[in-house]
Amino acid sequence: MALSSFFETCTPSTFSLSLFGAEIISIQASVITNYTADVDGGDRFTAPSISLQNASFCNVTVTYTHPGYEDGINTEAWLPVDNWNGRFLAHGGGGHRAGRFPLSTQGMAGAIHDGFATITTDAGLDFSQEVMVPWALLSPGNVNLHKLQNLASTSLNDLAAIGKSLIKSFYGRPPSYSYWNGCSQGGRQGLMLAQRYPTAFDGIAAAAPAIYWTETLFNIFWPEQVMRMLGEYPHMCELDAITAAAISKCDGLDGVTDGIVAEVDECRANFNPFDLVGTVIPCAQTHTNIPISRAAAAVANASWGGIVSPTGEQLWYGLSIDADLTCNGRSAGQLCVASTNCADGNCVPVRNPLGSQWIQHFVSKDSNFNLDNLTHEQFASLFRASQQQYTSIIGTSDPDLSEFKKAGGKMLTYHGVADGIIPLKHMEVYYRKVSEVVDGVQDFYRFFPVPGLGHCMGGYQQPTSLFAQLQAWVENGTAPESSPVSFSGPDGVVQNRIICPWPRKARFNSSCGDAAKAECWACLAPSNHGEPSLDEVREVKKGFKKGAKKGKASYSNLHPSSPGIQHQEL
Repeated sequence: MALSSFFETCTPSTFSLSLFGAEIISIQASVITNYTADVDGGDRFTAPSISLQNASFCNVTVTYTHPGYEDGINTEAWLPVDNWNGRFLAHGGGGHRAGRFPLSTQGMAGAIHDGFATITTDAGLDFSQEVMVPWALLSPGNVNLHKLQNLASTSLNDLAAIGKSLIKSFYGRPPSYSYWNGCSQGGRQGLMLAQRYPTAFDGIAAAAPAIYWTETLFNIFWPEQVMRMLGEYPHMCELDAITAAAISKCDGLDGVTDGIVAEVDECRANFNPFDLVGTVIPCAQTHTNIPISRAAAAVANASWGGIVSPTGEQLWYGLSIDADLTCNGRSAGQLCVASTNCADGNCVPVRNPLGSQWIQHFVSKDSNFNLDNLTHEQFASLFRASQQQYTSIIGTSDPDLSEFKKAGGKMLTYHGVADGIIPLKHMEVYYRKVSEVVDGVQDFYRFFPVPGLGHCMGGYQQPTSLFAQLQAWVENGTAPESSPVSFSGPDGVVQNRIICPWPRKARFNSSCGDAAKAECWACLAPSNHGEPSLDEVREVKKGFKKGAKKGKASYSNLHPSSPGIQHQEL
């Protein structure tokens, strides 16, 4: 499209739009030129860093309502003028946000760079106030269930229909392929699309999906609840020291010492945080040496064990043993579960609002509800109430993906093994359930645990080739048998590895010579604790060469990349 024609076409009158069950309030269209942005690969989740220079696109904002509900939803689409690749890429949200916030904007910039028409939605949620979920309560005791439904599912199907309609109006034809990309809330949205709207997208990249929504939010609050029940609030340095000791002890369980715990279950079975009680450590918070307290060991143990009932029954899964519990280390800038503030000498919890505001606004239905003195019984009662009231609305754990498979959809999920917000274990449970319900799950859906990676980003091994591999699977039928990753090890040397679709795990063949070479690794069944054969690692190398030749295994073959900026807060 010529630039002059683009200026003439980027007007509201170009877009003829109708949406069943909705009324269009307004369509705004404006020309954006000379748009520049540096986007880090972590902010794109499944794609590499890019530097977007002097881009031109049509920015279209559609505002609509569902008559009778008095809502107002805004979707924002960016339609590239000179490099459209014929495809559509939608971006999800994070936390309690559906999208149309800084991380989705970063993702859209990356999409424009790669030639996609792209879109995001705010689901009609108001975030103009300081409180994280100002839209939650219509009045004390009364939750705005319709807005929650918009966040949970309705806005997602709307977004897909609106985006495809805008593309057809602007370019004169519909997209050849449609994709979704998101992490955390955005990952949950991706799974919801596959479950309830199986024809909306051809390919879904859904990272660290918060599919067990109510359980996850209570699990986020659980370490603080444990501290309050103990009446003790450990220094962050104590928890960091416990985590570091676990990583040190378990690092080599996979046969390679690289700062990453790959065998987290084995580590959990063989590492006892209470063995460290009394160990003297340097503490940045006190500027002195202090002993690790029993309370610190108890909080770490509870974070790893997950929520338990007053009688000791496990109610939900815990975090992996190498997760950053305090955000005082490799996950700095994110929201962690066991941070404390000891500035005046008396430590207090640093509350993670994702969990606390859910309990206050949606479960107790009182924004002033006091969480400081909950008994174990009260906490467990609120946990059950949350499941009962909201699983049918925003719980996203339906394992029946048969309609998505039937529609020809393909989905890739990754989850950081060291995720400090959402337990890896719940994805293993979900994927196993899908496998039991749908025959041939590997034919359309693959799940990649990523050792050493935090929540969506941070830590080690960002899987920036997965989106290109999703495209190759959707468009060429090439299913990913592994995915290349790289990171700087503790000694600063770049390590090239692979991640594997669950339940297979990456294993190093020592006779291959160099653990820093991805071709010395192969994906083996979990029951095989030995080394892969040289034939197996040759197959990995052959796969990389095939991908490089045909443009199917490496993202750089489909989309150029360049260094980006630092990670943003989720």
